Amino acid sequence: MFQVRIHGRGGQGVVTAAEMLSIAAFVEGKHSQAFPSFGSERMGAPVMAFCRIDTKEIRLREPVLTPDALIIQDPGLLHQVNLFEGLAEHGYILINSNHSLSELGLDTFLQTHPGERISVIPASELALKHVGRPLPNAALLGGFAALTGLIQMESLQAAIRQKFSGKIAEQNIAAANAAFALMQGGTHHA
Repeated sequence: MFQVRIHGRGGQGVVTAAEMLSIAAFVEGKHSQAFPSFGSERMGAPVMAFCRIDTKEIRLREPVLTPDALIIQDPGLLHQVNLFEGLAEHGYILINSNHSLSELGLDTFLQTHPGERISVIPASELALKHVGRPLPNAALLGGFAALTGLIQMESLQAAIRQKFSGKIAEQNIAAANAAFALMQGGTHHA
């Protein structure tokens, strides 16, 4: 089973990101589950959502405590809460930022974590360019697809079309495609 924990703030589409990831896995014939961590859902308050993906039925219902991947939508959370708690030893980390890992203050963390599994992508900027609003979730999922190989871009595009419609869906797909291409271009590591 592959478990993903998504961190962000209320209003950033954290729960929607988990749902789209779950739908993309389902499109590929996998079992998946997405759910939020209920707490304060105020705009700007720290929020978590979870997604599990497996080839067989998923019976677990508790929050993801030992994620295989972290998606961090708001880098401002990096030093406020222990985002990396429970992360699998060779887990993936994708951070929405236009700063390097060093600039984000993660040098010490990098000494104990494989660098090829941790990436930074300017998802909010990509969203602003393609969607017109700095909502990073679709772009982050495009980057996640490139980083992990866990889901195919075609499946993610189908998931985005299920969640959104018309122009909004196509704009989010453009942001996801741009993020995927950027990650594959190799300019994303610190």
